[in-house]
Amino acid sequence: MTGPDATETATTLLIADDDEVTRTGLRMLLAAQPGIEVVGEAADGIEVVERARRLRPDVVLMDVRMPRRNGIEATRRLLAEPDESAEPGDGSPSRVTPPKVVVITTFENDDYVTAALSAGASGFVLKRLPVRQIAEAVRVVAAGEAILFPATLRRMVAARPLDSAEALPRAALTGREEEVLRLMATGLSNPEIAESLTVSLETVKTHVGNVLTKLGAQNRTHAVVIAYESGLVVPGFTG
Repeated sequence: MTGPDATETATTLLIADDDEVTRTGLRMLLAAQPGIEVVGEAADGIEVVERARRLRPDVVLMDVRMPRRNGIEATRRLLAEPDESAEPGDGSPSRVTPPKVVVITTFENDDYVTAALSAGASGFVLKRLPVRQIAEAVRVVAAGEAILFPATLRRMVAARPLDSAEALPRAALTGREEEVLRLMATGLSNPEIAESLTVSLETVKTHVGNVLTKLGAQNRTHAVVIAYESGLVVPGFTG
């Protein structure tokens, strides 16, 4: 274990950043956080995919601007490719659960970040945040939730071409599913959506699952990006 508070149930973390000083600082600080075990580092987008396959971390903290292969393409490959190192028994590549990806960036209005979210990253954090907040983001994503900053996401998506403009009409969401997606875009959790709509938590989970499936979204964050790019949610929407 790399941190004094690490346990058998610690969230394992791989840090990818091309700046050695940044990597070293993040590793030292995050390894000291409760429930975080830093299992490795990577200096570029090719190395991070190779090390993730070998180390199988729960979460990858991914810088988007890296040499050889940027964090967008690295995220896409991590989440989409089968792990050929696994052995299913019939000789074909086996798919293991891919790590969650949290993008870490210096600038909040970064086109690379929005593209990484569209590629399947579960959220993003800013490098200037206190380390405890970065650690909490890692733990939240590892637990299956998304890290959303609605105001920042609105600004980023508003400046981009509408790459997903046709995704929403093709999805044929029901009225209730659109309503749930709008509330997801404000950053509400499933329990908060259930309270807002006065329905059960299981009903909300069903709607969220339907939304992700119909949109072909990797996760909640990707679905919200599609909602903004499609015009279902517009800047200034608060629920």
